[in-house]
Amino acid sequence: MPKFEIKDANNFYKAVLSLKTIEECADFFDDICTIQEIEAIAQRFEVANQLEQGKSYIDINKSTGASTATICRVSKCLNYGNGGYKTAIDRLKGEN
Repeated sequence: MPKFEIKDANNFYKAVLSLKTIEECADFFDDICTIQEIEAIAQRFEVANQLEQGKSYIDINKSTGASTATICRVSKCLNYGNGGYKTAIDRLKGEN
């Protein structure tokens, strides 16, 4: 469970879980987020993937353009967070 509650978040999470295809997901996030927000979220997820692969901060910065502050924040979430990144990364690995 998240460490904090966000008003109306459960409805949002249910909406995301209801989406069945990449196209539906892309349409939803295109409507609800700015391009910059989607890029930032996608970048953080890629940083998490690369951290899980054991890549260095320097290599991750070069390949993603993420700042060391962003890389450090994602690393803290991977190590001390709720396990959300790890769950998603592991499930995607299972699809391959």
